[in-house]
Amino acid sequence: MRIAFCLCILFPLMVSAETAYVTDNLRLGLHRAADTSDRAFRTLDSGQQLEIISRDRNYAQVQLPDGTPGYVKVAYLVFDKPAKLIVNETQQTLESLQQEMTELKKAFAAPSATIESLKAQLAEKQAALDESTAQLEKAVSENDSYRRRYEQARFSLPISWVAGAMGVCLLAGFLLALWWTDHRSRKRHGGVRIY
Repeated sequence: MRIAFCLCILFPLMVSAETAYVTDNLRLGLHRAADTSDRAFRTLDSGQQLEIISRDRNYAQVQLPDGTPGYVKVAYLVFDKPAKLIVNETQQTLESLQQEMTELKKAFAAPSATIESLKAQLAEKQAALDESTAQLEKAVSENDSYRRRYEQARFSLPISWVAGAMGVCLLAGFLLALWWTDHRSRKRHGGVRIY
């Protein structure tokens, strides 16, 4: 029954335990006496984490993370982490991140080189593609030009052919006229050529 009664009394104290820290740049004595009138049996540094079991205006009953109980003056406790702890945690985080970044740089060195090589190959292929595209556009343009010229000259003949054909026709006409004149003259004169 006594145990249950003690538990009922101590349970609210355990549930209401708060986390506190010793303020910056201070060494605080941990005492066994509730009014801290005795000699400190342990010295606490700035940033030391404590569990407050109970407190009044001037003194607090505390417990260290290792389970050591004692009393300290409330005036030297703060409920926000001191700058010293924040700086230490930030430095540790920074060192951890720098180490992780160094490892990641090492891990990505080979893929990075491969990526750069692939970028160079891609640039070469793109240049070749651009050149081929330019040649294709030039060929299409020339083809269109030839097609238009063909459509314009489709039913016409080259001047050299026309001049040659006219020359042949004139020569043939002249020769035909000579033969015809000769033929008519012979027929008129009884087969004798007169000229």
